[in-house]
Amino acid sequence: MTTPVLQAKGITKRYGRVTAIESGDLELYPGEILAVIGDNGAGKSSLIKALSGALIPDSGEIYLDGQRVVFRNPMEAREAGIETVYQTLAVAPGLDIADNLFLGREQRKPGVLGSVFRMLDRSGMRSEAQRHMSELGIGTLQNIGQAVESLSGGQRQAVAVARSAAFGSKVVILDEPTAALGVKESNRVLQLIRDVRDRGLPVILISHNMPHVFEVADRIHIQRLGRRATVITPKSHSMSEAVAIMTGAAAAPPPVA
Repeated sequence: MTTPVLQAKGITKRYGRVTAIESGDLELYPGEILAVIGDNGAGKSSLIKALSGALIPDSGEIYLDGQRVVFRNPMEAREAGIETVYQTLAVAPGLDIADNLFLGREQRKPGVLGSVFRMLDRSGMRSEAQRHMSELGIGTLQNIGQAVESLSGGQRQAVAVARSAAFGSKVVILDEPTAALGVKESNRVLQLIRDVRDRGLPVILISHNMPHVFEVADRIHIQRLGRRATVITPKSHSMSEAVAIMTGAAAAPPPVA
C-alpha cells in the first residue's frame, strides 16, 4: 500500500472548553490534489495549521513520508518541505515579483561580496524567478521586476503559488486560493494548481467553492464538527451529496480509498 506523503493521526486541539479538532485524521498521497471541505467551524483551518506548523496540537501525530515529525513553528514545516499559501496571500505589495518569490530566502552574491558585504544576488534571483514562472506556464507576467501591487488579484495569487511550488519539496497547501477572484482568474489559478500537481508536488486545497473542488480534486476530505466525516471522490459523489454530508443532512459513507 502506498505510504502517504503527509498524514495526521488523531490530531486534537482545544481552546479552553472549545474543541477545534477532535481526533482529526488526514492522508495526502503522492501525485494527488486532496480537497478539504467543511462548514465554518468544522476545524479545517486548525487541521491545516497543525500540518503547516502554525499550530501545535494538544495530542496526535503527524507523519511526513512515513516518519513522525513535530513542527513547533511554520519555519520548521517549510524546512521539511511543506509550503503553505494562506488566504491572506502574505505577499509584499511594494516588492517586485522576484523579491516576493525569495522573501525570507534571499540569495547573496558568491564570494566576498555576499559573505562579507552581504550583497544580494538580484540578477540571480530574477533569473531563477523567471525560470520558476515559466515552468508553471505563467506567461502573463513578462516583467519579473514588476511591483506586486500593480498586479491583478489572480496574478498575485499566481506569485504566491509559484513561490510555494518553487520551494516546497514535499507538499503544497493552498487555503482558498480562488476566493475573491473572477471567473477568468480563478480558472487560471485552478490550472496552476494542476500544473503544480503534474510537476510531482501533491496539493492540499482548502475551498468553499464546490465547482472548483469537483473540477480539480482527486479526492475530497469532508470535515465536520472537528473531525473527518469521510473521504469521497468527484466520481463517487455529486456536489449536492458532498454538501449534504458536510452539513449533516446525509449520513457519511465509509471513506473511499
